[in-house]
Amino acid sequence: MSNVLAIAQKEIRSYFASPIAYVVLGFFALVYGFFYVQILNWFVQQGMQMAFAGPTTLNVNQQMIRPLLLNMTVVLLFVLPMITMRTYAEEKRSGTIELLLTSPLTDLEIILGKFLGAMALYGAMLAVSLVYVLLLFFFGTPEWKPIATAYLGLLLLGGCFISVGLLVSSFTRNQIVAGMITFAVFLLLWVIDWAASSAGPTMRTVLEYLSITQHFDDFAKGVIDTKHIVYYVSFITFGLFLTAKSVDSERWRG
Repeated sequence: MSNVLAIAQKEIRSYFASPIAYVVLGFFALVYGFFYVQILNWFVQQGMQMAFAGPTTLNVNQQMIRPLLLNMTVVLLFVLPMITMRTYAEEKRSGTIELLLTSPLTDLEIILGKFLGAMALYGAMLAVSLVYVLLLFFFGTPEWKPIATAYLGLLLLGGCFISVGLLVSSFTRNQIVAGMITFAVFLLLWVIDWAASSAGPTMRTVLEYLSITQHFDDFAKGVIDTKHIVYYVSFITFGLFLTAKSVDSERWRG
């Protein structure tokens, strides 16, 4: 475990030694803040209109936080490739991949270390977004449990994307190529359920199950379903397994 943590710390230092971490965090905070203000304005306007109509109250969790987080999952399509594109591609470009593969580390330790390093930066992104959410507790009474559930879903969703990004980055030495391919794969996983409407019953069920966003919707509602957790954990495990096979083939080619 110490080797995994050492690799993770190395990855985190490399992120903050370059502009990547600052650009990613700044961009995410800016876009999150924009959506936050827009949805908050809409929420306030709806509340004022309903105040004239009667004593009906709005649910801040379902009518503000949920659409806010659903919108931010779209932003992850653009941000997470920036985090994962360098993980292996930069090692290959700089020639340090040979030193890494010949070091007394197993492929699993290397992969888990890089995965945890990327997840740490992603966790920092989510922590930044929590600042906006916490402001709501000063002016309202949102329920914290659905928020915690939604952020658990975001963490698992990001883990799936990062595992795919690691796999793609292990195929090439060009960061731009890795980033573009990763974005394309993310987009495919995002829209795969769109084809379900024109597919047969069996294929529709398969496509809807494979859609990575379909499983997040219950988390956004504050509902924890074990089938969604199993899906995300299985997806992450499979992505890391394929990455291990890719790295292993690189070791044999070297």
